[in-house]
Amino acid sequence: MKGLTDLDLYKLAEKLSDKIWVEYDQWPEKAQRTIGLQVIRSADSIAANIAEGYGRFTAPDRRKFYL
Repeated sequence: MKGLTDLDLYKLAEKLSDKIWVEYDQWPEKAQRTIGLQVIRSADSIAANIAEGYGRFTAPDRRKFYL
């Protein structure tokens, strides 16, 4: 089984999060404090959720988690 950081989906989630952070830095302060923080948390949670599901013990448990 591949390591977590070797998964293509995990790599894509990390790249998405990095791109959103770069864009966020260019937004006006009001946008950053309102919708920006929500977008950042959402983007960062994608990779976190993949990691959590990857750490499940059995294939059926992982499958349920991802669905």
